[in-house]
Amino acid sequence: MFNYTFLSLLLLLVVGQQTAVGQAKGEVFPYKINQTQLPNGLNVVTVPYNSPGLAAFYIVVRVGSREEVEAGKSGFAHFFEHMMFRGTDQYSKEAYSNALKGIGASANANTWWDRTVYHMTGNAGMLDKMFELEADRFMNLKYSQADFKVEAGAVKGEYTKNYASPAMQLYEKTYDTAFENHTYKHTTIGFWDDVVDMPNQYEYSLEFYKRFYRPEYSTIIVVGDVTPERVNALAKQYFGQWERGDYQPQIPAEPEQTQTRYAHVQNPNFPPSLSLNFKGPAFSIDQKDKAALDLFAAIAFSQKSPIYKKLVVEEQKVRNIGAYGLDTRDPGLFSISTSLLKAEDMDYVKGEIERVIEQYKNQPADAKLLQEAKSRMRYSFAMDLDSPDNIANALSQVTWLTGNPADINRLFQLYEQVGPQDIQNAVRKYLVSQKLTIGTIAPAADSPFKS
Repeated sequence: MFNYTFLSLLLLLVVGQQTAVGQAKGEVFPYKINQTQLPNGLNVVTVPYNSPGLAAFYIVVRVGSREEVEAGKSGFAHFFEHMMFRGTDQYSKEAYSNALKGIGASANANTWWDRTVYHMTGNAGMLDKMFELEADRFMNLKYSQADFKVEAGAVKGEYTKNYASPAMQLYEKTYDTAFENHTYKHTTIGFWDDVVDMPNQYEYSLEFYKRFYRPEYSTIIVVGDVTPERVNALAKQYFGQWERGDYQPQIPAEPEQTQTRYAHVQNPNFPPSLSLNFKGPAFSIDQKDKAALDLFAAIAFSQKSPIYKKLVVEEQKVRNIGAYGLDTRDPGLFSISTSLLKAEDMDYVKGEIERVIEQYKNQPADAKLLQEAKSRMRYSFAMDLDSPDNIANALSQVTWLTGNPADINRLFQLYEQVGPQDIQNAVRKYLVSQKLTIGTIAPAADSPFKS
């Protein structure tokens, strides 16, 4: 689901063609989306918004840990996000930071399975400087081997800090267990052995930059006190000479899962946890399965649901319970997760979750609850579109999934088309034991469900 999950038109075919997508009746995104594709394949998106003197500048690179197909190279997309702040001949790391301060801008970035996103918000009157700074590092990044090793140490420290948490350990084990071949098997930060070896991968880092930091992988999104004419002119001026690449990774296909798998973390001092993780569908604006499971989660496991009332409020056997399916370009996981008060209640809680799943397999969802869930989803999304940064962020999410920010309206149109029978069909298709990986944190040495 687009809005809940992240709590939790194809690219133009005619070179240089410009389009503007406005709001049609019933569309959830209320602003005109202007798109231009440069001859080198760079997509440029502009959304004028009434924010006097303020603009958000995003670059979405459709490269994440999904593209890390070579053995021993997991975590490189995230690592390279760090390297992108190391400077160029024209702007050192310190000079880049000072230039941002000089135009009243702040910059950051983040990486996930399917993308890396660079973003800044600042003075719209200094938009040309934003373009200059970003074009320089995207085309002319330069760092020493010593700088590379320093950053590799920082990433190792980040891994050590994050994965000290049993919850993060289970997250890592769950995906490692659920997937055999696909690169969703490793988390964004990478496998530990690969992180440890990163200081020795300087030459590969140069190859990674050469492969992926190319215009055909990238989309610029500018939102705020701007015009399409100004943005397009600056994009052509600063990014027009960016050379197109020719590398296309071959993402390994995931074989069909045929039996339940188990991921377990032993820890007697951490709250017991249980998650049922089913192989689910990829994000789609055409097929209903993912949208149907999103709406199933919103109905069956919301804070208004009977199981929440029973387990959290009345019986107080769990601290929380929820369901979600992360939006991914390839088939990922649909998860139902809960934190328990006592490990001995794990089997009972699992049985209650399974009872809800069976209920939705045996009868269609309630039409009234379904419509309420759709309305909440649209309202929540629309209410968050209140600043250039939030608008650019919303568009960036659908951009890295489909390549086209205008697909946001098609997504919500798809949600509207989902009926009770679609939910029943999706639950029957995906929420089955053959597609299941059970994740647990408990005092026992092994999973309490593994025979």
